Amino acid sequence: MFGYYLDLALRSLKRTPILTGLMVLAIGLGIGASMTMLTVLHVMTDDPLPGRSSHLYVPHLNPLPLKGNFFANGYDPSDHLTWPDAMALLNAQSARRQSAMAAGHLLVRPSAVGMRSFYVDGRYTTADFFTMFGVPFERGSSWSAADDAAGAHVVVLADSLARKLFGGTDAVGKMVRMGENDLRVIGVTTNWQPSPLFYADSRTKRYSDRDLFFLPLSTAVDLNLGTDGNVDSWGKMPNGDMRSATTTWLQFWVQLDTPTQVAAYRQFLIDYSAQQKSLGRFQRPATNARLYSLMGWLVHENLVPGDVRLQMWLALGFLLVCMVNVMALLLAKFLRRSGEISVRRALGARRRDIFVQFGIESAVIGVAGGVLGVLIAELGLWSVRHRPDDYAHIARMDASMLLTTLALAVFASMIAGLLPAWRACRVAPALQLKTL
Repeated sequence: MFGYYLDLALRSLKRTPILTGLMVLAIGLGIGASMTMLTVLHVMTDDPLPGRSSHLYVPHLNPLPLKGNFFANGYDPSDHLTWPDAMALLNAQSARRQSAMAAGHLLVRPSAVGMRSFYVDGRYTTADFFTMFGVPFERGSSWSAADDAAGAHVVVLADSLARKLFGGTDAVGKMVRMGENDLRVIGVTTNWQPSPLFYADSRTKRYSDRDLFFLPLSTAVDLNLGTDGNVDSWGKMPNGDMRSATTTWLQFWVQLDTPTQVAAYRQFLIDYSAQQKSLGRFQRPATNARLYSLMGWLVHENLVPGDVRLQMWLALGFLLVCMVNVMALLLAKFLRRSGEISVRRALGARRRDIFVQFGIESAVIGVAGGVLGVLIAELGLWSVRHRPDDYAHIARMDASMLLTTLALAVFASMIAGLLPAWRACRVAPALQLKTL
């Protein structure tokens, strides 16, 4: 029966090409606009570390005084940790793995003749960073916890930076001058660039920036390399010492594999905050300590701009308007075929048969509108990629969104066709047959 109803639907649509074209265009425009913004939202909120993100958490302490304006820069300084707090969490070893980190920006001085010095962005971090985040290595390996403790002058380079400095030769074991210091290369990572760069602070362009080097955090502090990330201080910071207890600048991540570990670490943070409050360091309640999951942290950081969400809702509203127009056109089309419906009813067709027939006709319109919607969405995403926004270059439709576009188009057209199909199958055959 499906083939029969499909044949009837195609014949009916061919008889009214202009009306059919208007309905397909309405669905295509609504689907194209809405899927453009839904795709942008999808890629911006996608899981940056599939398979690992459910085990990664951000401890959140609040060492800020009760009085003071700490939000003038548009972010919460307590999103980062002070050096004493970060070191206390590291030394407590309460998680399976943990890593403290901060953004770096250093001048690289190539040894090759003719190459000019240039600045690169990277990360000062601790040894567990690579294992915890699953950073793949092309050559060599990361440093050890002993290297962290000793402040070893070692560095891990990204593959692109290693090739730029050393060409096709193996960079492991070679020396590279960064800032005023000579560092030994111990590893080269492959093309690893999570999107968004979830572990970075708010000064980073999280959808386009990439860390090109990794340096032990203790080494960076010992060499007074400073940080390119957010630094907030509400007390004295003698001689710019980043170890100050009144300066937040470090990001901190932990790996917790079971709900029991998560609950235990959350209690550990509360107990630590209570201890610091009893010592006079913290002024706020110990219950302010929180533990964010990776995806929860991205929500907390509000990575999706408000204008993107607004545009998404406007596009969905436009789709609703298009559906109402398609509903009106289908209603007019179906009711105009009252005579045909009555003849079929007189020949034994049930109301359910009429409803299914017109439902399939609505679905065919949805499929055609979905194909048009995909083309319009691709055009919309192309225009988004030419915008100057940080996220613009990742606005591309993947297979899942392509299937979603087609499914949404069919769903929208069938929803729009419910009322017209219901009205059509309620036509009284006797009254219509008298007029034939």
